Amino acid sequence: MMENKNLVEVQNLQQYFPVAGGKLFEKKVVKAVDNVSFGIKKGETLGLVGESGCGKTTTGRTLLRLYEPTAGKIFFDGEDITKVNMLPYRRKMQIVFQDPYASLDPRMTVGDIIGEAIDIHHLASNKKDRQDQIISVLSTVGLNSEHANRYPHEFSGGQRQRVGIARALAVNPQFIVCDEPVSALDVSIQAQVVNMFEQLQEELGLTYLFIAHDLSIVKHISNRIGVMYLGKMVELADSYELTFHSVHPYTKSLISAIPIADPETSRKSKRIVLEGDVPSPVNPPSGCRFRTRCPYADELCAAQEPEWREVSTGHFAACHHLDKVN
Repeated sequence: MMENKNLVEVQNLQQYFPVAGGKLFEKKVVKAVDNVSFGIKKGETLGLVGESGCGKTTTGRTLLRLYEPTAGKIFFDGEDITKVNMLPYRRKMQIVFQDPYASLDPRMTVGDIIGEAIDIHHLASNKKDRQDQIISVLSTVGLNSEHANRYPHEFSGGQRQRVGIARALAVNPQFIVCDEPVSALDVSIQAQVVNMFEQLQEELGLTYLFIAHDLSIVKHISNRIGVMYLGKMVELADSYELTFHSVHPYTKSLISAIPIADPETSRKSKRIVLEGDVPSPVNPPSGCRFRTRCPYADELCAAQEPEWREVSTGHFAACHHLDKVN
């Protein structure tokens, strides 16, 4: 088997949600994810960034079929899993949710929360084996056996997120969707959790889709980064390439917003502030969705959707005016 093969791949993924209201017989939809394609190689971390409401979480959840896709195909390890029974794949594909307060059942002990996954997939041969597995996975995320008998409310945010990660790891997955796993946490804790993700990836050979709106974190953990805007992927490249040689005006603006620790450099760097607000996903602009906030937009951008093309090796973008922007 080639190491270069994608473990996870989505092709022209669409996720449309119906919207109530509007005129009689008029069907309105939110195009939360609209024609997104990408692949994630084994052992790689693909970062997915964009402002709130751009569809990155929906992409991650649809990829795991927590939402059934409206259209498009999802592949796992070469198998088309768009329509199959997901139970056998749930073991291989897991998710760590954004909110450690809402994603853990308050009536269950931490041991039972982690044990539930072990039970569903029949991974333990007896009670002792189950208990050993729970303690082993807790120690992997830096918690001890005493924590197994406590309830989620007895933990801090960072510890709860570790419980969420332990629950995902309990079934020995190959792929984990990390859905903004650190945005609800304190900044001091964020670094610990991100470092733990990296360590786990090294030890267990995991593959991640790492979703966040903070580019500085994504830049640190990801091999490649995709940028989404209003349900569309606008740029995708190697992490270093995207940070220093981004070509799309939206990506450039996101990167200019990353705080720089050195005051000298910070004063010299120019912040690119976008005009206007994000348009409604129920009624997105025609042509290029970013055009209403883009300084380079013209009639072509309104009339025609930009093509998703390879700008340089492994660097993709969708923009009509790459020559003007750069």
